[in-house]
Amino acid sequence: MSTVQAGRMPRTAALAPATAAAAAAARTTATATATPPAHTPAAAPAHTPAPGAARPLETEYRPRVPIDAARAIRYQRHGANDPAFAVDGSVLWRASRTPEGVATLAIRPDRSRIRAAAWGPGAEWALHQLPALCGGLDDPAGFDAGRHPLIAEVHRRHPDLRIGRTDLVFEALASAVIEQKVTGLQAFGAWRVLVTRFGERAPGPTPKAMFAPPSIDGWRHIPSWAWHRAGVEPPQARTIVETARRGASVVAAVTDAGAGEAVDRVLMSLRGIGIWTSAETRIRALGDPDAVSVADYHLAHEVGNALTGHRVDDDGMLELLEPWAGHRQRVIRLIYASGVREQRRGPRLHPEDHRDR
Repeated sequence: MSTVQAGRMPRTAALAPATAAAAAAARTTATATATPPAHTPAAAPAHTPAPGAARPLETEYRPRVPIDAARAIRYQRHGANDPAFAVDGSVLWRASRTPEGVATLAIRPDRSRIRAAAWGPGAEWALHQLPALCGGLDDPAGFDAGRHPLIAEVHRRHPDLRIGRTDLVFEALASAVIEQKVTGLQAFGAWRVLVTRFGERAPGPTPKAMFAPPSIDGWRHIPSWAWHRAGVEPPQARTIVETARRGASVVAAVTDAGAGEAVDRVLMSLRGIGIWTSAETRIRALGDPDAVSVADYHLAHEVGNALTGHRVDDDGMLELLEPWAGHRQRVIRLIYASGVREQRRGPRLHPEDHRDR
Protein backbone atom coordinates (compact mmCIF):
# COMPACT_ATOMS: atom_id res chain seq x y z
CA MET A 1 0.00 0.00 0.00
CA SER A 2 1.21 3.49 -0.78
CA THR A 3 2.04 5.74 2.13
CA VAL A 4 1.38 9.32 3.03
CA GLN A 5 3.99 10.97 5.18
CA ALA A 6 3.04 14.23 6.88
CA GLY A 7 5.93 16.33 8.07
CA ARG A 8 8.14 19.34 7.61
CA MET A 9 8.76 20.08 3.96
CA PRO A 10 12.41 20.54 3.03
CA ARG A 11 11.68 23.90 1.35
CA THR A 12 8.57 25.40 2.91
CA ALA A 13 9.22 28.85 1.46
CA ALA A 14 9.42 27.40 -2.05
CA LEU A 15 6.06 25.71 -1.70
CA ALA A 16 4.21 28.70 -0.33
CA PRO A 17 5.50 32.25 0.02
CA ALA A 18 4.90 32.60 3.75
CA THR A 19 6.92 34.78 6.09
CA ALA A 20 9.91 33.45 8.00
CA ALA A 21 7.81 33.32 11.16
CA ALA A 22 5.14 31.28 9.40
CA ALA A 23 7.72 28.93 7.93
CA ALA A 24 9.25 28.41 11.36
CA ALA A 25 5.80 27.63 12.72
CA ALA A 26 5.26 24.97 10.05
CA ARG A 27 7.59 22.31 11.44
CA THR A 28 5.85 19.09 12.48
CA THR A 29 6.18 15.34 12.05
CA ALA A 30 3.65 12.52 11.67
CA THR A 31 2.96 9.43 9.53
CA ALA A 32 -0.15 7.74 8.16
CA THR A 33 -1.44 5.45 5.41
CA ALA A 34 -2.83 6.67 2.08
CA THR A 35 -6.32 5.57 3.07
CA PRO A 36 -8.05 8.89 3.85
CA PRO A 37 -9.69 7.96 7.19
CA ALA A 38 -6.36 6.84 8.65
CA HIS A 39 -4.40 9.98 7.81
CA THR A 40 -4.32 12.68 10.49
CA PRO A 41 -2.27 15.79 9.63
CA ALA A 42 -0.32 17.38 12.44
CA ALA A 43 -2.20 19.56 14.90
CA ALA A 44 -1.81 23.34 14.85
CA PRO A 45 0.72 24.89 17.24
CA ALA A 46 -0.34 26.65 20.42
CA HIS A 47 1.08 30.03 19.36
CA THR A 48 -0.57 32.39 16.90
CA PRO A 49 0.92 32.32 13.35
CA ALA A 50 2.02 35.47 11.57
CA PRO A 51 -0.84 37.64 10.24
CA GLY A 52 -1.85 36.69 6.71
CA ALA A 53 0.36 33.58 6.74
CA ALA A 54 -1.39 31.12 9.04
CA ARG A 55 0.51 27.92 9.62
CA PRO A 56 -0.54 25.20 7.15
CA LEU A 57 -0.98 21.50 7.65
CA GLU A 58 1.53 19.62 5.54
CA THR A 59 1.83 16.16 4.06
CA GLU A 60 4.01 14.10 1.76
CA TYR A 61 2.38 11.40 -0.37
CA ARG A 62 4.47 8.61 -1.89
CA PRO A 63 2.44 6.51 -4.36
CA ARG A 64 3.17 2.81 -4.84
CA VAL A 65 4.25 3.42 -8.44
CA PRO A 66 5.20 6.67 -10.21
CA ILE A 67 2.15 8.67 -11.31
CA ASP A 68 1.69 11.87 -13.29
CA ALA A 69 -0.04 13.72 -10.49
CA ALA A 70 0.36 17.11 -12.15
CA ARG A 71 -1.62 16.02 -15.20
CA ALA A 72 -4.37 14.53 -13.04
CA ILE A 73 -4.67 17.68 -10.92
CA ARG A 74 -4.59 20.08 -13.86
CA TYR A 75 -7.61 18.32 -15.35
CA GLN A 76 -9.70 19.95 -12.62
CA ARG A 77 -8.85 23.45 -13.87
CA HIS A 78 -11.62 25.52 -15.51
CA GLY A 79 -9.62 27.63 -17.93
CA ALA A 80 -6.50 29.75 -17.51
CA ASN A 81 -8.26 32.28 -15.26
CA ASP A 82 -10.01 29.82 -12.96
CA PRO A 83 -10.33 31.64 -9.60
CA ALA A 84 -10.11 28.29 -7.80
CA PHE A 85 -6.86 27.20 -9.46
CA ALA A 86 -3.41 28.74 -9.92
CA VAL A 87 0.00 27.67 -11.15
CA ASP A 88 3.02 29.27 -9.51
CA GLY A 89 6.20 27.76 -10.90
CA SER A 90 6.16 24.06 -10.03
CA VAL A 91 3.42 24.49 -7.41
CA LEU A 92 -0.25 23.90 -8.20
CA TRP A 93 -2.77 25.77 -6.05
CA ARG A 94 -6.37 24.64 -5.70
CA ALA A 95 -9.21 26.12 -3.63
CA SER A 96 -12.23 23.96 -2.86
CA ARG A 97 -15.19 23.73 -0.54
CA THR A 98 -14.84 20.46 1.31
CA PRO A 99 -17.48 18.88 3.57
CA GLU A 100 -15.58 20.47 6.48
CA GLY A 101 -15.24 23.94 4.96
CA VAL A 102 -13.10 25.89 2.55
CA ALA A 103 -9.55 24.67 1.94
CA THR A 104 -6.58 25.83 -0.09
CA LEU A 105 -4.06 23.26 -1.29
CA ALA A 106 -0.54 24.07 -2.48
CA ILE A 107 0.85 20.99 -4.20
CA ARG A 108 4.34 20.31 -5.49
CA PRO A 109 3.82 17.18 -7.59
CA ASP A 110 6.52 14.72 -8.58
CA ARG A 111 6.01 11.28 -10.02
CA SER A 112 7.24 9.48 -6.92
CA ARG A 113 6.65 12.10 -4.22
CA ILE A 114 3.91 14.69 -3.86
CA ARG A 115 4.28 17.35 -1.19
CA ALA A 116 1.33 19.48 -0.15
CA ALA A 117 0.34 22.17 2.33
CA ALA A 118 -3.24 23.10 3.19
CA TRP A 119 -4.95 26.05 4.86
CA GLY A 120 -8.49 26.62 6.12
CA PRO A 121 -11.12 24.67 8.03
CA GLY A 122 -11.17 21.97 5.34
CA ALA A 123 -7.38 21.51 5.33
CA GLU A 124 -7.39 18.12 7.04
CA TRP A 125 -10.05 16.74 4.69
CA ALA A 126 -8.15 18.07 1.66
CA LEU A 127 -4.92 16.36 2.73
CA HIS A 128 -6.75 13.09 3.39
CA GLN A 129 -8.18 13.32 -0.13
CA LEU A 130 -4.85 14.17 -1.79
CA PRO A 131 -4.03 10.65 -3.08
CA ALA A 132 -7.37 10.52 -4.91
CA LEU A 133 -6.91 14.00 -6.38
CA CYS A 134 -3.49 12.97 -7.69
CA GLY A 135 -4.85 9.81 -9.32
CA GLY A 136 -3.23 7.52 -6.77
CA LEU A 137 -6.44 5.53 -6.29
CA ASP A 138 -6.98 4.99 -10.03
CA ASP A 139 -6.36 1.35 -10.92
CA PRO A 140 -5.40 0.62 -14.56
CA ALA A 141 -5.38 -3.15 -13.99
CA GLY A 142 -6.90 -4.96 -16.94
CA PHE A 143 -6.25 -2.14 -19.40
CA ASP A 144 -4.89 -3.45 -22.73
CA ALA A 145 -3.22 -0.62 -24.62
CA GLY A 146 -2.06 -3.00 -27.35
CA ARG A 147 -5.44 -3.03 -29.09
CA HIS A 148 -4.41 -0.01 -31.18
CA PRO A 149 -0.90 1.10 -32.19
CA LEU A 150 -1.45 4.77 -31.27
CA ILE A 151 -2.80 3.91 -27.82
CA ALA A 152 0.03 1.42 -27.29
CA GLU A 153 2.67 4.02 -28.18
CA VAL A 154 1.17 6.78 -26.03
CA HIS A 155 0.74 4.40 -23.11
CA ARG A 156 4.38 3.38 -23.50
CA ARG A 157 5.38 7.06 -23.27
CA HIS A 158 2.93 7.83 -20.45
CA PRO A 159 2.60 4.71 -18.29
CA ASP A 160 2.06 7.00 -15.29
CA LEU A 161 -1.10 8.64 -16.64
CA ARG A 162 -3.84 8.42 -14.00
CA ILE A 163 -7.36 9.77 -13.54
CA GLY A 164 -7.83 11.90 -10.45
CA ARG A 165 -11.00 12.67 -8.54
CA THR A 166 -12.20 15.46 -6.25
CA ASP A 167 -14.98 13.60 -4.36
CA LEU A 168 -16.90 16.91 -4.53
CA VAL A 169 -20.03 15.96 -6.44
CA PHE A 170 -21.95 19.22 -6.44
CA GLU A 171 -18.93 21.30 -7.45
CA ALA A 172 -18.39 19.04 -10.46
CA LEU A 173 -22.09 18.97 -11.29
CA ALA A 174 -22.48 22.77 -11.18
CA SER A 175 -19.45 23.32 -13.40
CA ALA A 176 -20.70 20.73 -15.90
CA VAL A 177 -24.13 22.37 -16.12
CA ILE A 178 -22.50 25.77 -16.73
CA GLU A 179 -20.56 24.18 -19.61
CA GLN A 180 -23.68 22.85 -21.34
CA LYS A 181 -24.20 23.97 -24.96
CA VAL A 182 -21.65 26.80 -24.91
CA THR A 183 -18.04 27.28 -25.93
CA GLY A 184 -15.26 26.71 -23.43
CA LEU A 185 -14.54 30.44 -23.48
CA GLN A 186 -18.11 31.21 -22.40
CA ALA A 187 -18.23 28.47 -19.77
CA PHE A 188 -14.91 29.39 -18.17
CA GLY A 189 -15.89 33.05 -18.14
CA ALA A 190 -19.19 32.30 -16.40
CA TRP A 191 -17.45 30.06 -13.84
CA ARG A 192 -14.92 32.80 -13.12
CA VAL A 193 -17.60 35.45 -12.58
CA LEU A 194 -19.85 33.31 -10.37
CA VAL A 195 -17.13 31.76 -8.22
CA THR A 196 -15.43 35.12 -7.68
CA ARG A 197 -18.70 36.91 -6.86
CA PHE A 198 -20.46 34.23 -4.79
CA GLY A 199 -17.65 31.95 -3.63
CA GLU A 200 -15.45 32.44 -0.58
CA ARG A 201 -11.96 33.91 -0.47
CA ALA A 202 -9.45 31.10 -0.22
CA PRO A 203 -7.25 31.08 2.90
CA GLY A 204 -3.48 30.99 2.84
CA PRO A 205 -0.71 32.87 1.02
CA THR A 206 -2.10 32.25 -2.46
CA PRO A 207 -0.14 33.62 -5.45
CA LYS A 208 -3.25 35.52 -6.59
CA ALA A 209 -6.69 36.21 -5.16
CA MET A 210 -8.33 32.79 -5.18
CA PHE A 211 -11.88 31.74 -4.34
CA ALA A 212 -13.54 28.47 -3.38
CA PRO A 213 -16.84 27.73 -5.17
CA PRO A 214 -20.12 28.57 -3.41
CA SER A 215 -21.71 26.12 -1.01
CA ILE A 216 -24.73 24.17 -2.22
CA ASP A 217 -26.94 26.71 -0.48
CA GLY A 218 -24.86 29.49 -2.04
CA TRP A 219 -25.54 28.18 -5.54
CA ARG A 220 -29.24 28.02 -4.72
CA HIS A 221 -29.39 31.70 -3.70
CA ILE A 222 -27.55 33.23 -6.66
CA PRO A 223 -30.08 35.77 -8.02
CA SER A 224 -31.38 35.56 -11.58
CA TRP A 225 -29.68 38.80 -12.63
CA ALA A 226 -26.29 37.42 -11.59
CA TRP A 227 -26.71 34.33 -13.78
CA HIS A 228 -27.66 36.62 -16.65
CA ARG A 229 -24.67 38.91 -16.17
CA ALA A 230 -22.36 35.90 -16.04
CA GLY A 231 -23.72 34.74 -19.38
CA VAL A 232 -25.48 31.62 -18.10
CA GLU A 233 -28.73 30.90 -19.93
CA PRO A 234 -31.97 30.48 -17.91
CA PRO A 235 -32.26 26.68 -18.46
CA GLN A 236 -28.79 26.06 -17.02
CA ALA A 237 -29.30 28.52 -14.15
CA ARG A 238 -32.62 26.87 -13.31
CA THR A 239 -31.03 23.40 -13.35
CA ILE A 240 -28.36 24.38 -10.83
CA VAL A 241 -30.80 26.22 -8.55
CA GLU A 242 -33.37 23.41 -8.60
CA THR A 243 -30.74 20.74 -8.05
CA ALA A 244 -29.25 22.75 -5.18
CA ARG A 245 -32.63 22.63 -3.40
CA ARG A 246 -32.09 18.87 -3.17
CA GLY A 247 -28.31 19.15 -3.08
CA ALA A 248 -27.52 17.11 0.01
CA SER A 249 -29.79 14.24 -1.05
CA VAL A 250 -28.40 14.30 -4.60
CA VAL A 251 -24.82 14.10 -3.32
CA ALA A 252 -25.77 11.25 -0.98
CA ALA A 253 -27.53 9.36 -3.76
CA VAL A 254 -24.55 9.71 -6.12
CA THR A 255 -22.17 8.57 -3.39
CA ASP A 256 -24.34 5.55 -2.63
CA ALA A 257 -24.65 4.70 -6.34
CA GLY A 258 -20.89 4.28 -6.61
CA ALA A 259 -20.04 4.59 -10.30
CA GLY A 260 -21.12 4.02 -13.87
CA GLU A 261 -24.70 3.68 -15.00
CA ALA A 262 -25.99 3.74 -11.44
CA VAL A 263 -24.71 7.33 -11.12
CA ASP A 264 -26.22 8.16 -14.51
CA ARG A 265 -29.62 7.01 -13.30
CA VAL A 266 -29.42 9.27 -10.26
CA LEU A 267 -28.26 12.37 -12.09
CA MET A 268 -30.33 11.96 -15.22
CA SER A 269 -33.49 11.73 -13.14
CA LEU A 270 -33.02 15.44 -12.46
CA ARG A 271 -34.43 18.02 -14.86
CA GLY A 272 -31.81 19.56 -17.12
CA ILE A 273 -29.17 16.87 -16.63
CA GLY A 274 -28.41 14.52 -19.50
CA ILE A 275 -25.82 11.95 -20.42
CA TRP A 276 -23.07 14.51 -21.15
CA THR A 277 -23.46 16.35 -17.83
CA SER A 278 -23.60 13.10 -15.90
CA ALA A 279 -20.42 11.82 -17.57
CA GLU A 280 -18.54 15.07 -16.87
CA THR A 281 -19.58 14.86 -13.22
CA ARG A 282 -18.48 11.23 -12.99
CA ILE A 283 -15.10 12.08 -14.50
CA ARG A 284 -14.25 15.08 -12.30
CA ALA A 285 -15.81 14.08 -8.99
CA LEU A 286 -15.50 10.30 -9.10
CA GLY A 287 -12.53 9.72 -11.42
CA ASP A 288 -14.59 7.22 -13.44
CA PRO A 289 -12.17 5.52 -15.88
CA ASP A 290 -15.03 4.38 -18.14
CA ALA A 291 -17.09 7.59 -18.44
CA VAL A 292 -17.56 8.97 -21.97
CA SER A 293 -19.00 12.43 -22.59
CA VAL A 294 -21.46 11.47 -25.32
CA ALA A 295 -22.90 14.48 -27.20
CA ASP A 296 -19.72 16.53 -26.78
CA TYR A 297 -19.15 18.96 -29.65
CA HIS A 298 -15.60 17.74 -30.43
CA LEU A 299 -14.98 14.44 -28.64
CA ALA A 300 -16.36 11.96 -31.19
CA HIS A 301 -14.48 13.73 -33.99
CA GLU A 302 -11.21 13.60 -32.07
CA VAL A 303 -11.59 9.93 -31.11
CA GLY A 304 -12.52 8.96 -34.65
CA ASN A 305 -9.64 10.93 -36.15
CA ALA A 306 -7.10 9.43 -33.73
CA LEU A 307 -8.22 5.82 -34.11
CA THR A 308 -9.34 5.70 -37.77
CA GLY A 309 -8.09 8.88 -39.44
CA HIS A 310 -11.57 10.31 -40.03
CA ARG A 311 -14.53 11.72 -38.16
CA VAL A 312 -17.18 9.55 -36.56
CA ASP A 313 -20.41 10.35 -34.73
CA ASP A 314 -21.24 9.39 -31.14
CA ASP A 315 -22.35 5.89 -32.11
CA GLY A 316 -19.15 5.38 -34.07
CA MET A 317 -17.09 6.64 -31.14
CA LEU A 318 -18.75 4.23 -28.73
CA GLU A 319 -18.14 1.37 -31.15
CA LEU A 320 -14.46 2.28 -31.43
CA LEU A 321 -14.08 2.50 -27.64
CA GLU A 322 -16.00 -0.70 -26.88
CA PRO A 323 -12.87 -2.96 -26.83
CA TRP A 324 -11.67 -0.91 -23.87
CA ALA A 325 -14.91 -1.15 -21.88
CA GLY A 326 -14.14 -0.23 -18.30
CA HIS A 327 -11.27 2.04 -19.40
CA ARG A 328 -12.81 4.24 -22.10
CA GLN A 329 -12.01 7.51 -20.33
CA ARG A 330 -8.45 6.28 -19.97
CA VAL A 331 -8.25 5.83 -23.74
CA ILE A 332 -9.63 9.34 -24.27
CA ARG A 333 -6.99 10.80 -21.93
CA LEU A 334 -4.27 8.94 -23.85
CA ILE A 335 -5.61 10.28 -27.16
CA TYR A 336 -5.37 13.83 -25.83
CA ALA A 337 -1.90 13.12 -24.43
CA SER A 338 -0.81 11.91 -27.88
CA GLY A 339 -1.08 15.38 -29.40
CA VAL A 340 -3.01 13.97 -32.37
CA ARG A 341 -5.73 16.46 -33.27
CA GLU A 342 -8.27 16.73 -36.03
CA GLN A 343 -7.41 19.53 -38.43
CA ARG A 344 -9.77 22.46 -37.96
CA ARG A 345 -10.88 23.81 -41.34
CA GLY A 346 -13.62 26.29 -40.50
CA PRO A 347 -13.79 29.49 -38.45
CA ARG A 348 -14.19 29.27 -34.71
CA LEU A 349 -17.73 29.25 -33.38
CA HIS A 350 -18.62 32.82 -32.45
CA PRO A 351 -20.18 32.90 -28.97
CA GLU A 352 -23.60 34.52 -28.76
CA ASP A 353 -24.03 37.12 -26.04
CA HIS A 354 -27.62 37.76 -24.93
CA ARG A 355 -26.80 39.83 -21.85
CA ASP A 356 -27.72 43.17 -23.40
CA ARG A 357 -31.03 41.95 -24.78
